[in-house]
Amino acid sequence: MKIATYGAMHLGVAFGVAYALTGSVRVAGTIALVEPAVQTVAYALHERAWRDPAALRARAARGLDMLRAAARRPLALSRS
Repeated sequence: MKIATYGAMHLGVAFGVAYALTGSVRVAGTIALVEPAVQTVAYALHERAWRDPAALRARAARGLDMLRAAARRPLALSRS
């Protein structure tokens, strides 16, 4: 029961904030449905990172290395 009431509260808060910011019931409803789905994925990724912090640091380092390598490459400008 507690999880159901928390879920309902989460949807209500998401809808209320989105409606206050946009003034649109349609946009607020969409945000209220999409935001919890995105939050669920983010939570799962967060939990995975906490289970294996060394692997997270290694992935982050690889990502930074890729960004640095991309920054060193010249931009290819094409003319159409």
